[in-house]
Amino acid sequence: KFGIKRFHDVGYDQGISHQLVADHGYALPGTVLVCSDSHTCSAGVFNCIARGVGEPDVIYSAIKGETWFRVGETVRYELEGRLSPAVTTKDAFLQIAGKHGDHATQNIEFAGSGIKNLSIAARKTLTTMGAELSAEFATFEADDVMLEWIRAHRSDKGAQPMEAVFPDKDAKYAAVRGVNLGSLEPLVAFPDTVIENSKPVAAAAGTHIDQAFIGSCANGTLDDLALAAKILAGRRVAPGTRLLITPGSQQVFREASRLGIVTTLVEAGAVVTPSTCGACGGGHLGILGPDETCITASTRNFKGRMGDPSAKIYMASPATVAASAVRGVITDPREFLH
Repeated sequence: KFGIKRFHDVGYDQGISHQLVADHGYALPGTVLVCSDSHTCSAGVFNCIARGVGEPDVIYSAIKGETWFRVGETVRYELEGRLSPAVTTKDAFLQIAGKHGDHATQNIEFAGSGIKNLSIAARKTLTTMGAELSAEFATFEADDVMLEWIRAHRSDKGAQPMEAVFPDKDAKYAAVRGVNLGSLEPLVAFPDTVIENSKPVAAAAGTHIDQAFIGSCANGTLDDLALAAKILAGRRVAPGTRLLITPGSQQVFREASRLGIVTTLVEAGAVVTPSTCGACGGGHLGILGPDETCITASTRNFKGRMGDPSAKIYMASPATVAASAVRGVITDPREFLH
C-alpha cells in the first residue's frame, strides 16, 4: 500500500519527475512508489521500492492504492571504504556494469560500511542507474544520514508514517559482492552499451570529443555540478567543444546559482540549460550530429540515444566529463583532482 502525491503540489518547480520526488521527500522508507518514468528506481535510495511502470499500471495504482510485482532474487553490493577525489559513484556503477553485466529479473541492494561516506546524491546515482542494469528494483539500506535527510525534506511534514526496512538476518541472496570504493579508478563505458563495456579511462584517453554533457537524473545533482565547477574553475572549455550542463531540477539550479557554481561553469564556457532530461533523451538541448562524439554523464549511451545514429557516445563520471571538456579529448580527471 502507498500514498499518492500530486506533482502540482510543487507548483512552479520544474525538472525530472523522480528528481522532484527526491527534492520534496515524496519517497518514504518501507513504501512502494510507482511512476511512468523508467528511472523511477532512483527513489530506491530512500529505502523504498520504486519502479517505472506503464500508464495503465499508474492509473490502476492511483485508483486502487495498490499494485503487484514478482518477487525476484536479490544481489547485495556491500560498499566499503571511501572514494578518492577524482572518482564518483558513477565509476562504481560502471565497474558493476562492466564486471557483472545485466541484472534482469533481479533486485539490487546496496549496503556496507562505506555508505556512510556517500551523500544522498552520490547514492542516488547508483539507484538511478539500476535501470541500465535491467534490475527490477534498486534500494539502499537505511541509515541515520538517509533518515535525517528525509525528515528535513518531507513535504507532508511527517503526516504519513514511515518505517525503515532491513534485511532479515537469514536473508538469502543470489550473490553478495563487495565493492571497495577506495580502490576504484575513473572508468569509461565505450559507445552503444554500458553492459560489460567499461574500461579504465586510459583506454579512451585522447579520443576527440565534439560535445560533453553533465546532467539528467543520474548526474544533474548539486554534487555533480559542484564537482564540475571545481575542475573548470579558472579554466576554459576547449575550442570546438560544447559543454552542456543540465541541473536535475529547478531547486538544484537555484542552489547552484546561490553558491556561485553556475557562474563558474558559465565563465568557463559551459552552457547551463533549464532543468529537464536535456541532451540525455536526444530530443532537444544537445542533439548530436552525424559522426559526432560525445562523452556524457547521463543514463544511457546506446546508438541513436542522443541524436544521429552515427554519433558515438561514451559514458563517464561528471569529473571525467568536465576534464575532457577542458582538454577537448577524453581525459583522466586525476590530472585536475588529487
